[in-house]
Amino acid sequence: MTREALRRLLPAVVLFGLTACDTSRPPAIETVSAPTPAAGPSGARRSSPYEGALTPVHWPGEKHLANVRQLTFAGENAEAYWSADGRKLIFQSTRPPHRCDQIFVVDVESPGEPRLVSTGKGRTTCAYFFPDGERILYASTHLGGRECPPAPDMSQGYVWALYPDFDLFSARPDGSDLRRLTTTPGYDAEATISTDGRRIVFTSVRDGDLDLYAMDADGGNVKRLTTTPGYDGGAFFSDDGKWIVYRASRPETPQAVEDFKGLLNRHLVRPSRLEIRVMRADGSDDRQVTSHGVASFAPFFFRGSHERLLFVSNLADPAGRDFDIWAVNVDGTDLERITYNPTFDGFPMFSPDGRRIAFCSNRHNAKPNETNVFVADWVP
Repeated sequence: MTREALRRLLPAVVLFGLTACDTSRPPAIETVSAPTPAAGPSGARRSSPYEGALTPVHWPGEKHLANVRQLTFAGENAEAYWSADGRKLIFQSTRPPHRCDQIFVVDVESPGEPRLVSTGKGRTTCAYFFPDGERILYASTHLGGRECPPAPDMSQGYVWALYPDFDLFSARPDGSDLRRLTTTPGYDAEATISTDGRRIVFTSVRDGDLDLYAMDADGGNVKRLTTTPGYDGGAFFSDDGKWIVYRASRPETPQAVEDFKGLLNRHLVRPSRLEIRVMRADGSDDRQVTSHGVASFAPFFFRGSHERLLFVSNLADPAGRDFDIWAVNVDGTDLERITYNPTFDGFPMFSPDGRRIAFCSNRHNAKPNETNVFVADWVP
């Protein structure tokens, strides 16, 4: 899910009259109850008690999180993923002067101002560090033009754009030595890397569907992993490289399949619902984990395991847009809610040593549409 898609999925969190904090030193915020409703600029009560106030960084019930810290304080920031040494996070962000997502890196212990590492042209998504720290990986449309590609047409319902100019690139950590990894026509994006640095998993339309593929780190030896009609994406390897977890939205009726194909021909997809699935790294033994019929996405395995995973869902608010982080076994048992912020929490990733978790959230934001990067200690 790109940041633009997420922005359209979530309502604006309108926060008035407060300025962003100093990015070099996050404020100390105690765990507190939800704020009371506040008056807007006109004096009228706003409909949500979470609008117009710096809500807590740590909510009651979040027993697996401790020492929650906010690393960004401006813009729309999402999909923050750890470097192998646990010192940095790479993420996508829309922030001035950029009108759509670019890739940035931030130091975890001394955040400061995030550093731009993409070209600053086109739109980017889904960045990741190579395990050796020598290169980064991300998708970009910059070869198709310097400007941000247009937002999708929502006149016929909610859809995501599959920009055909998206290709995968690697670069040095400072953004130099840019190398193109995919050259097939159409959407290539949503890429991550195995912990041994040998294989990349990504989503592509190269065979007429939205499927998962794996390839070598240099872009060679491409193999198709999924073949069922529908959208498969957002994939991650388990630490041992033997399993892949991903999100899927698959049409279940002939009419739904035709609708999916029609939209795909227009470089669009309409995910009616998303479920979490796992499979072996070669595409075999594919099976469904969740069956909630809601929007479940952003899965990530527990470190050292392929038996339990984190994911994001509006399961506690199926008719609304309160997304939280959850944990579940790969057989669907032992479901546990991890976050309780009443707006958006998403994109969880364990640090390489499993002791911390990075995630993105609309908690404690001071301006409309801001989503920020957070880090917390993980309490087993």
